[in-house]
Amino acid sequence: MAPYLNKVVTMKSFLRTQYYHMINQQVNLSSARSTTKLFINGQFVESKSSNWIDLHNPATNEVISKVPLSTQQEMEDAVAAAKEAYKSWSQTSLISRQQYLFKYQNLVKSNMKRLAAIVTEEQGKTKADAEGDVFRGLQVIELACAAPSLLMGQSFESVAKDMDTFSYRIPLGVCAGITPFNFPAMIPLWMFPLAIAAGNTFVLKPSERIPGATMMLMELLNEAGVPPGVVNVFHGQHDAVNFICDNPTIKAISFVGADTAGKHIYSRGAANGKRVQSNMGAKNHGVVMPDANKEDTLNQIAGAAFGAAGQRCMALSTVIFVGESAKWIPELIPRANKLKVNAGHIDGADIGPVISPQAKEKICSLVDSGVQEGAKLILDGRGVKVPGFEKGNFIGPTILTDVKTSMKCYKEEIFGPVLIILTVDTLDEAIELINSNPYGNGTAIFTRNGATARRFTHEIDVGQIGVNVPIPVPLSVFSFTGTRGSFHGENHFMGQMGINFYTETKTITQLWRKSDVTGFEANTSMPVMK
Repeated sequence: MAPYLNKVVTMKSFLRTQYYHMINQQVNLSSARSTTKLFINGQFVESKSSNWIDLHNPATNEVISKVPLSTQQEMEDAVAAAKEAYKSWSQTSLISRQQYLFKYQNLVKSNMKRLAAIVTEEQGKTKADAEGDVFRGLQVIELACAAPSLLMGQSFESVAKDMDTFSYRIPLGVCAGITPFNFPAMIPLWMFPLAIAAGNTFVLKPSERIPGATMMLMELLNEAGVPPGVVNVFHGQHDAVNFICDNPTIKAISFVGADTAGKHIYSRGAANGKRVQSNMGAKNHGVVMPDANKEDTLNQIAGAAFGAAGQRCMALSTVIFVGESAKWIPELIPRANKLKVNAGHIDGADIGPVISPQAKEKICSLVDSGVQEGAKLILDGRGVKVPGFEKGNFIGPTILTDVKTSMKCYKEEIFGPVLIILTVDTLDEAIELINSNPYGNGTAIFTRNGATARRFTHEIDVGQIGVNVPIPVPLSVFSFTGTRGSFHGENHFMGQMGINFYTETKTITQLWRKSDVTGFEANTSMPVMK
């Protein structure tokens, strides 16, 4: 019987542990929330820290929990648990690890709405967007279930007389993840499922603003029977990040987040001999050609610019209208105005709040700077009021036109529901403008002309390109291939590159002379793979 079948965790204990609010989205269960726990060696542990951060619901700014800044000893305990678990987990057969992941996939899928409810409460996403967050993470678990294929090596028999050469992938050891606030379920699931499928163990530091989904994912990991210590979680800010960068046991770091942190983690981690993959900021441009399907293009732009309150690293925040297509710009306003701004758990909400009052202030100040530098504010959503949620961090769809590349609102990632618009006369100018931008996360072109699309995809210096697709995030079987200023490292997240990041290759060349062959006794039993 598979090991995971020996451990059954009932839903009653699951509900007891900590995070189960909002099955009925209309009921406020925030008062039932306890402090956020650590997850070390398979146990939820109350932190002994004297330093805690208030966790707020962005739709109300009410405190819903407290998050510890983990102590040095707690972080060391998490790494020690991962190091100890690695001894047996790395020797667990790949088929057995796959079985744990099969069960984990089913548990995450079955609890998708509960996970989404936590995401909505802590991060502010609408229900539909939160479920999408979980679903895209679920797809990476499904990719991890294909580990037997992804981890296959190479072989060359008879490379010389009686000599064979073969290579195979082996785990690195203890790996770590540092995740952002904007995708509380998806980004952690980009990391640890592939890492543990490959035989590594893991320590995870989620954003202190949104730890709830991560903690539920750990509860489900326990329910799947994954052995204690294989994945561990602690919380914190700068000291926790530096601990991960410096701890000699940790062999690799996965990071998604802002530029400053990403560059720091990449340089400090690499200086300590660690493998690092760092997904950072973006300035994603869409190019609208005059021959594009106008109705479809404008609808897609509105959704991609304002969805998730603009808090996506792949948000289509910047659009370049080419030639006669500039006449369509005013038609974006009624489309944006149709989008409903409300608390994420309210049915029909299209845009929820941004993560914090500080984020709202920064977004508004970047809009102000654009106006001061000569941009035109044709739609201003900064004064939006949401009845019943007057204290929330809401910003409605906002559009700036006549933007120039010299403006601050263009140079910086706004990370809010703000669309900035530039105009050019030709496709050449659009390509040059995008290639001159330091970021290379994503871009899109809207056209009905195949030759135009082909030229754009070949000449644009951006890692992920959409043709009539505004947010070209690939399925998990492909890798997330942002480039230039948007990514530091060699192997990207997801896909085969994700497996490559968490493994190294061992190559063996062996000589067995034919003259040394000896006999053996017959065995009539059916061969069994274990």
